[in-house]
Amino acid sequence: MKTRVMIGAMCTLASASALTSTLAYADTTEVETTVAVEKISVVGAATNLSITAEDIEQYQASDLADIFRYSPSISVGGSVGVAQKIYIRGLEDAFLNVTVDGAQQTSTLFHHIGRVTIDPDLLQQIDVQAGAGEATSGPGAIGGSIRFKTKDAQDMLKPDEQFGGRVKANYFSNDATRYSASLYGKLSESWGVLGYYSTIDRDNIEDGNGNEIYGTAADQDMAFLKVSGDISENQFLSLSVEQRDEEGAFSARPNWAVQEGDALYASEAERDSYVANYRFAHSASVNIEATAYQTDSSFRGGRFDWLAEIDTYGFDLRNTSETGLHKFVYGVDYRNDEVTSGPAQGAVENAEEGSVLGIYVQGYSDITPQLLLSYGVRYDDYDFEQNILLDEYYGEPVTDVAASIDDSELSFNVGLAYELSQHWTLGLGFAQAARGKQIGDGFTIDGYLYDGSDIPVVAEDLVPETVENIEASIEYSANNLNAKLSVYRSSLDDVIFEGYEGNAVFNNIGTLDTSGIEFDVAYRWNEVDLFLGFSSADTELKPRDDLYNVSYSSIDINGYEFVGLGNSRGDTWVAGADYDISPDVSVGLSVAKVDSIDIDTLHQAVDLAWTDSLYRLNKPSYTTVDIYAKWHVTNNLMLNLAVSNLFDKLYIDHSSVGDYSEVFATVIGPYEAGRDIRLSVSYDF
Repeated sequence: MKTRVMIGAMCTLASASALTSTLAYADTTEVETTVAVEKISVVGAATNLSITAEDIEQYQASDLADIFRYSPSISVGGSVGVAQKIYIRGLEDAFLNVTVDGAQQTSTLFHHIGRVTIDPDLLQQIDVQAGAGEATSGPGAIGGSIRFKTKDAQDMLKPDEQFGGRVKANYFSNDATRYSASLYGKLSESWGVLGYYSTIDRDNIEDGNGNEIYGTAADQDMAFLKVSGDISENQFLSLSVEQRDEEGAFSARPNWAVQEGDALYASEAERDSYVANYRFAHSASVNIEATAYQTDSSFRGGRFDWLAEIDTYGFDLRNTSETGLHKFVYGVDYRNDEVTSGPAQGAVENAEEGSVLGIYVQGYSDITPQLLLSYGVRYDDYDFEQNILLDEYYGEPVTDVAASIDDSELSFNVGLAYELSQHWTLGLGFAQAARGKQIGDGFTIDGYLYDGSDIPVVAEDLVPETVENIEASIEYSANNLNAKLSVYRSSLDDVIFEGYEGNAVFNNIGTLDTSGIEFDVAYRWNEVDLFLGFSSADTELKPRDDLYNVSYSSIDINGYEFVGLGNSRGDTWVAGADYDISPDVSVGLSVAKVDSIDIDTLHQAVDLAWTDSLYRLNKPSYTTVDIYAKWHVTNNLMLNLAVSNLFDKLYIDHSSVGDYSEVFATVIGPYEAGRDIRLSVSYDF
């Protein structure tokens, strides 16, 4: 069975005292699945999506865009890997709590690049929760959360194996090669070790017209080591380390299109992550999970050869207690982030530091056999400090600019799943979340006008962002058919933003309202899985009148003037079919259609008198088709063939920067890759 269907809260009607839930997928067959405490199971959430290693392997995902290609609610903008940003319901990933094995991925080194990077081949599962949800989602999850879970040796070994390995070669016609190798084995009956290395050599890709997309070439190397096993009968420990390096010649703004002849600058992005996971299942009342992590990341490059570094460390300690028809998850989490930035030669170093301490409890109660209630509360305490030094590097005398903010917030959530009948289930949910001022990206605090005058400072009256998210859904499941309809509305108050360029002050600029509808259906017909998904999201900013020269009642969000907040996207459809020809051979087809959208933009430019009037931005519609096939030649040899963008469509993804070239010649998002024939050969030994 595939996992195309959005797995929602309606699937959690099993007793709250049990650690298993029954997930029905477009079939009358029921599959018992052990649910780890970390698995997202938000009651009332309109969109819970799970993506498995099998899905990723089938269509040969090579980056973030490939991972989320078949979800209409999740999009990735930017054809340059280092610049890719994730959007859920129009909100940028800065509003999401993103974790890898529980380690939070925070902030960004540069607002023109992304903050989330992952090797798809390493992933065992991805769980996505859209919109503010449960208290266990972590701090600052005002737009939702994404949880990446990596593989370990036990996932790779066959039942009778003590040691194994995999070598894999990928060829991408547009235009890259990738080689990877894994070694894994048992150190004892209960302990295993996994080692992984991959290298990618990518040249500039071509768009749908066959034109070269400059500034997309890069070399990526990634090493991963994970040791995991049982300390005792009821204790588990996992230790992992990841080192990632990406080098390329990128433009000054990697998420904008690069014209032929434009300057490119040698750049390098690095990340080292260390994660420890511990579980202790003592009894129904004591089921402890602990995560500790540290991540060091850096980006060097740009026109003035600057260096930004982020150091993050933190932990999450939680316990699950069950009694009768009730289950409670409660704990504490902490995260500290520090960003430093300055010229790579080390003459100047500016810094920001932020931390958040959270205390949370989430409960689940079986009110009746048909009604499951979820409820929770979360307390977050945020601290933020900014220390900026302006000296001769900027042509200014030595000056210190400092700010310090200490805020705390309470957030509540409540939801229910009610079984109307054997086939119909209703879900309702209300959730709050909060986020204080976070550290900024390194490039911004270094002063991107390079004279020290535009380094952003923090308004004295700044308050945390708070969000309220309301969702409702109804699901039907019977006779090989699973269908689900969801509606939601989210209101994010006191949005923190630098303000219009030239303001250089972080203010609470207004309210960001998001509303939408999502629909998902899957049907099993003999050996064929059919699926259809739809998402429509409208995200508008209602700005404060007192901050700007020109008053606007509402602004459609866009990825150029509101970088870091979100982007507007046309209604999105995905449809396709998977066919299991035999136990060893399967093929599939997927079609994605994004409807055109027109929005008024350049509000900041009008406010600053850079232009006389608003610009009506048109994002044209586009349709892409992908096909894929998988063949287990032998038990150890597997071939995968996938063709992405089969008909060579020329388009700019709606989640990228739009085309503003009629007003500002250089402001245009990059075209996506044209047809890409992908062939992979993997051999297990």
